[in-house]
Amino acid sequence: MKKLLFDCGFRDATASLGMLALRTMIGLMMLLGHGLPKLMEFASRKALFYVPDFFPLKYMSPPVSLAAAVAAEVGASILIILGLATRPAAFLLGFSMVVAVFGFHEAAPWFVKPPTVMEAKELGLLYLIPMIAIILSGAGGFSLDALIHKDGKRRRW
Repeated sequence: MKKLLFDCGFRDATASLGMLALRTMIGLMMLLGHGLPKLMEFASRKALFYVPDFFPLKYMSPPVSLAAAVAAEVGASILIILGLATRPAAFLLGFSMVVAVFGFHEAAPWFVKPPTVMEAKELGLLYLIPMIAIILSGAGGFSLDALIHKDGKRRRW
């Protein structure tokens, strides 16, 4: 279980530095731009928040759906920034982006076309792509996962 949750993937210094930069920047952008605003506006948004229309998520109420989105966008973002349980956190945030892109923005166009169309799937996809990369590669050597899971062996696929 420890390996599943805390395996940091590779430990190469250059690749780990790149993954640290990716994790930190994407995590901060999601946290500051989307998670904290939803948390601060929770009371005003909870009655009309989007509920996905597929099993089993369709049985959530709007406040529960908003709480799940806030947990992913705030909690998972913080874990990704710290590099703690990074792969599961990236999965949660990635799943949240899949729901946003293919649920909430279902009828929206794929790309933003200023000045007329400003809501599109593009932003959610631009957050989903780094989450896929983090899930596949792990947090890297500069993470709390690397401190917790000290596997000196090189991973072989």
